[in-house]
Amino acid sequence: MHEVQTVGPQALLGLQTKVQEVLDQAKKQGASACEVSVSLSQGLSTSVRQGEVETVEFNRDQGFGITLYDGRRKGSASTSSTDAQAIKETVAAALAIARHASEDEYSGLADASLMATQFPELDLWHPWNISPEQAIEQAQLCEQAALAFDARISNSEGASLNSHSSCAVYGNSHGLIAGQAGTQHSLSCVVIAQQQGQMQRDYWYDYARDAAQLMSPQRIGQQAAQRTVARLGARPVTTCKAPVMFSANVAAGLFGHFLQAISGGSLYRKSSFLLDALGQSLFPQWLSLYERPQLIGGLSSCAFDGDGLATYDKDFIEKGQLVNYMLSTYSGRKLGMPSTANAGGARNLFVTHGELDQTQIIKKMGRGLLVTELMGQGINMVTGDYSRGASGFWVENGEIQFPVEEVTIAGNLRDMFKSIVDVGCDLERRSSVCTGSVLLEQMMIAGRD
Repeated sequence: MHEVQTVGPQALLGLQTKVQEVLDQAKKQGASACEVSVSLSQGLSTSVRQGEVETVEFNRDQGFGITLYDGRRKGSASTSSTDAQAIKETVAAALAIARHASEDEYSGLADASLMATQFPELDLWHPWNISPEQAIEQAQLCEQAALAFDARISNSEGASLNSHSSCAVYGNSHGLIAGQAGTQHSLSCVVIAQQQGQMQRDYWYDYARDAAQLMSPQRIGQQAAQRTVARLGARPVTTCKAPVMFSANVAAGLFGHFLQAISGGSLYRKSSFLLDALGQSLFPQWLSLYERPQLIGGLSSCAFDGDGLATYDKDFIEKGQLVNYMLSTYSGRKLGMPSTANAGGARNLFVTHGELDQTQIIKKMGRGLLVTELMGQGINMVTGDYSRGASGFWVENGEIQFPVEEVTIAGNLRDMFKSIVDVGCDLERRSSVCTGSVLLEQMMIAGRD
């Protein structure tokens, strides 16, 4: 048995020492301020196809990102080496860049008084002591379950297992040096079904910090096969306007577009359709959207953001109204607003949901399109115009009638947010955005004439 050397909480102290060395070297070379991010990760990845091993990979990566300030001038450099000479040279390179950069009145560290001081245990570290042989066996069991599910499953694109551990430390010249360790494990399967000359492909996967919380390999394989077989006989529908429901696994992306639109970078560049929307009602009054960045065991939990600020619970949407933008220190300064401790993005976002599951919402919808997969990137973040290829299932009389493909759904994100009728209790928990299926009152569905 071959075991991967553990990266974890015990490695944080050594990384913190290295961060302090960088900070000391930056001060020695004359930088007015410095911030350092360092990450160390390692993991095992394996994939099988038709029962045969395709890949077994071990990886171990380390990197330092160093940002120095010479007054209001900023320079950045990176290195994967931790020896004293490499650190000295990387600091010198970053400082040289800073001294040749233009002044930016908004650059610089966040105020020292805003730095995180409390670092609670968030239960993110759950290493999986799995050998390559065991990982291969898990992937094979997953694929076997998929292939055995239905005679129409004719081929496989394989099953993959990934188990990774990482630790990260952030430090700056205000005296903050903090880090955390975490684990991520996943198992996935992709298969192909064939019937009457038509072929369809689909997949399923699970993702968790604790491998004990993953679905069984057999269940993942069966789910992948079930989804694939259900797509056989897919066809386009006639162009129409009708209700559209996003299944939970694709609905998370809908709220991802919202987050992009309220992010500071999009706002100060004036490349967002939600520019100057603070205080406006964007969603139905019953819907709220909130962040819980220090959730115990959360997939994206962290006690501090990318600027070293303490993260905190907040609403972005409260009773339908936009009450906060998503700002880092820099973007906040550009907009004349305080940071919301969101450098690096939102962490553990939750959407208000009702009591109906997907099947019950389908009955409520009556007639329309259930979207289970989206293709393409037809989104204009400046105007909010939305147009994407979609596949899924057509619904009549509250029941799924047949699978659908080769259609395009179109609308405007502002209108789409406003027209949300219901959010299901079938929550997607494998994403940093936790939402159920989302029913929209109406969208344009372009199919065949």
